[in-house]
Amino acid sequence: MFDLTLIGIGTGNPDHVTFQGAQAIRNADLILIPRKGENKADLAGLREEIIAQVTETPPQIAYFDIPKRRADDGYLRGVDEWHDAIAVRWQEAIRAHPDAKQVALLIWGDPSLYDSSLRIASRLSPQPRTRVVPGITALQALTAAHAIPINDLGAPYVVTTGRRIRDEGWPQGASTVAVMLDGECSFQSLEMAEYDIRWGAYVGMEEEILVTGALVDVAKQIVEIRAKARADHGWIMDIYLLRKRVA
Repeated sequence: MFDLTLIGIGTGNPDHVTFQGAQAIRNADLILIPRKGENKADLAGLREEIIAQVTETPPQIAYFDIPKRRADDGYLRGVDEWHDAIAVRWQEAIRAHPDAKQVALLIWGDPSLYDSSLRIASRLSPQPRTRVVPGITALQALTAAHAIPINDLGAPYVVTTGRRIRDEGWPQGASTVAVMLDGECSFQSLEMAEYDIRWGAYVGMEEEILVTGALVDVAKQIVEIRAKARADHGWIMDIYLLRKRVA
């Protein structure tokens, strides 16, 4: 039997790792690192860099390949089957190291915000004791980069995905919306003259790119910058905050 620790590591800046996260890395016997193809090799490399920075004697590392997600049978079913397949990869990597009692994964951002590591962990058998070490989220990094509070005074905000913005439009009753996991710049589906945007890619990292302004004025610029950055780096992680404009 083993314990599983999911360690939030922030948005790619090693300085985002908390003292608690660093200690959890040092306590691990085995750390699982995903591989997502050659174009995203930097993501594995950043995890390796973090491990090297906080440990004198690094733990064992087991790499596993992320399976492709099917999209031909509905989004939710495809994601559910994908999580099953990833759990199998975790299980195989862990079983190859039977002496490991403390297993860890370094989770981009935080395991609780638009991340499925906890759902995948629940599929493991036997079920490990699972601990979460919180991390800085992309949303926190975005608002810090733009030096703004996420909400208006006393007002709520909505966190959603690009897919839902595209399919369902602006969330009813919301004045501020944070949008994650948007590979298609879904803000283009809105009445752009009605909103301001604060957008960021690689937030908190050396490669950080920020754009702010009236959505109608900067939307094209964001689309172009995003496409170029993805081509240059082979991957991109971005997030943005939309607010209704005050007439």
